[in-house]
Amino acid sequence: MTRMELSHGTLDLMILQTLKWGPQHGHGIGQAIRASSQDAFQVEHGTLYPALHRLERRGWLAAQWKVSEANRRARYYRLTPTGKKQLLEEQAKWRALVHAVAQTMKPVRG
Repeated sequence: MTRMELSHGTLDLMILQTLKWGPQHGHGIGQAIRASSQDAFQVEHGTLYPALHRLERRGWLAAQWKVSEANRRARYYRLTPTGKKQLLEEQAKWRALVHAVAQTMKPVRG
């Protein structure tokens, strides 16, 4: 399968969607995106962590240090109430975008 690049907005949506299921550390978020996309998206640390920090600055995520399953110190991210509202807005925007793109793929009647 061809790997695809993610825009900031799409990556933000995927991070928020992943955290909908509960708190997760950065590496786990990247793994979840890779697995749920069936390896179409592999988010590199140099892209993922700046996105997590950006979402945290916006107030959409909160983070705290915990010990991971591998018994290592890791920063766990979770959705804030504002982040949950933003996820709903981003999902609505995504559905509208997909619908608009799908409309352009239909044959033009003339």
